[in-house]
Amino acid sequence: MIREVLRMGDPRLWQKSLPVTRFNSPELNQLLQDMRDTMAHLNGAGLAAPQIGVQLRVVIFGVKSNPRYPDVEEVPDTVLINPELTPLSSEMEDGWEGCLSVPGMRGWVPRWKKLRYAGFDERGKRFKREVDGFHARVAQHEVDHLDGILYPMRIRDFTRFGFNEALFPGQELPAEE
Repeated sequence: MIREVLRMGDPRLWQKSLPVTRFNSPELNQLLQDMRDTMAHLNGAGLAAPQIGVQLRVVIFGVKSNPRYPDVEEVPDTVLINPELTPLSSEMEDGWEGCLSVPGMRGWVPRWKKLRYAGFDERGKRFKREVDGFHARVAQHEVDHLDGILYPMRIRDFTRFGFNEALFPGQELPAEE
């Protein structure tokens, strides 16, 4: 089922989410299906449970061929529950991000360039991956939602934050989260 995505300003987006304690349950499986349906409907690269009003530490992400991201590398479809992020170096990389909870806007956001994420899949199986570039950016953006952080809170230079049509008049939009 396609769910309403909360928009920046809704106090539920600022809350810290709770860990999942029951895996492979009908409730978790329904939440994941609703998240997949909602993300696909909006052509998103990722979605966090708090964005649809569920305060659990659950994110999904993945990018294949997507009109919103024509020039980015593919990111495998991932369910990441109770995630842990570990930077693999101190190197940061700035890039454009947008968000389904902040529609119509982009911002220039610093993120770790390389990281390891670990957590659980929907069946409760632990896994980890080492990633970089756009994949690392998407994972960081989505996990931030679980701690009540939206990308504008990470922007350092507000001359590089604004509405898409003002930042990129007559241009194709750059890749975003």
